[in-house]
Amino acid sequence: MSDARLAPERLEARSAEIGGGLTIRRALPNRQRRTVGAWCFLDHAGPVEFAAGGGMHVGPHPHIGLQTFTWMIEGEVVHRDSLGNEQVITPGQVNLMTAGEGIAHAEDSMPGRAGRLHAAQLWIALPEGERRRPPAFRNYPQLPLVRSGGFDVRVLAGSAFGQVSPAEVYSPLVGLDFAAAGAAALSVPLTATFEHAALALSGAASVAGEALAPGTVLYFGPGREELALRTEGAARILLIGGTPFGEEILVWWNFVARTREEIASATRDWNAGRFGAVYGSPSPPLTAPDPAGLNLRPAPPGVT
Repeated sequence: MSDARLAPERLEARSAEIGGGLTIRRALPNRQRRTVGAWCFLDHAGPVEFAAGGGMHVGPHPHIGLQTFTWMIEGEVVHRDSLGNEQVITPGQVNLMTAGEGIAHAEDSMPGRAGRLHAAQLWIALPEGERRRPPAFRNYPQLPLVRSGGFDVRVLAGSAFGQVSPAEVYSPLVGLDFAAAGAAALSVPLTATFEHAALALSGAASVAGEALAPGTVLYFGPGREELALRTEGAARILLIGGTPFGEEILVWWNFVARTREEIASATRDWNAGRFGAVYGSPSPPLTAPDPAGLNLRPAPPGVT
């Protein structure tokens, strides 16, 4: 494999605002690259301090055709969904919601409390054979931990370092969180058929010799068998990867679909109240915007 083929692609995250006026960095989808494996969405929230009543407040809203994957680093958020689940996610935990044929949920910081929030929220596009499966929700309070080279490595999804995440996903994927309290260096073994992306969640790092700070993503195409991580001080890096997703998808609002009609139908169903109710959220339900006439660009299938 030539050095040019292995050279990383640098992507800049953009700022966006979600419920409660919380500003986040949106790394995926990106103008240059819309998916990394089946990972099709990545928001980085915080770290931020907020007053009582602040934090995350995303009212009831629907999803189809995807899994939502929340990695909580600091703070607490209450998940409520139309299946009747109510779960407080705390630091070190993952919430994994499989939308499948359709689910609604809300996410709110704890009411009446000031605090801090730091989290990564991702979506996983479900492959054709799984995207209409019944909806489901799981909280994973314990994830495999490996300590190596000065890093605490959490295996969030897939397998690495001889450990396997319990999170149930439906495509070949990996998700790893690397946390260093000071100087650290580690060679990370990779699956060569995967594409990968690294995002700094805090601090500064070097990834494959490239400087990385929050707000920037480094994308690595298939062909790499290892990735060198290095920090000079406290830092945290998220690494995601997977087999290039071989299906063309449409990502619109909170939906992942294959056709415009699927998106239009889901929009009508949500606005007409046909997704099921979410009870207990202090935040008002969101209204799905009308997709008519908008330029819905499909995310092309991944290529090696």
